[in-house]
Amino acid sequence: MIKKAIKMKIYPDKHEEYKRRHDELWPEMEQMLKEHGALSYTIFLDAKTSTLFGYLEIQEEERWSQTAQTEINQKWWDYMADIMETNPDNSPVVTDLFPVFEL
Repeated sequence: MIKKAIKMKIYPDKHEEYKRRHDELWPEMEQMLKEHGALSYTIFLDAKTSTLFGYLEIQEEERWSQTAQTEINQKWWDYMADIMETNPDNSPVVTDLFPVFEL
């Protein structure tokens, strides 16, 4: 198992909408994540800074990296682009975080 942590940003007035959309995650999106080796995926919000912290446990990096090319993932990016910081292709602006301590 590989542990990953990422940071993203949502717009300050979109916190509730972000949560609503994830509460209603499309079944085909959930299926794709699992098919690409996601064992768990949790997203936390720092409401004060509108920063999202994502924690993932995946099976292998190569298979996980293929999620970006799936049609459903690109559709999800388009769906989320109006409420968070994105790149020109509508993928979220993501900062990888690196482990410095684990108990």
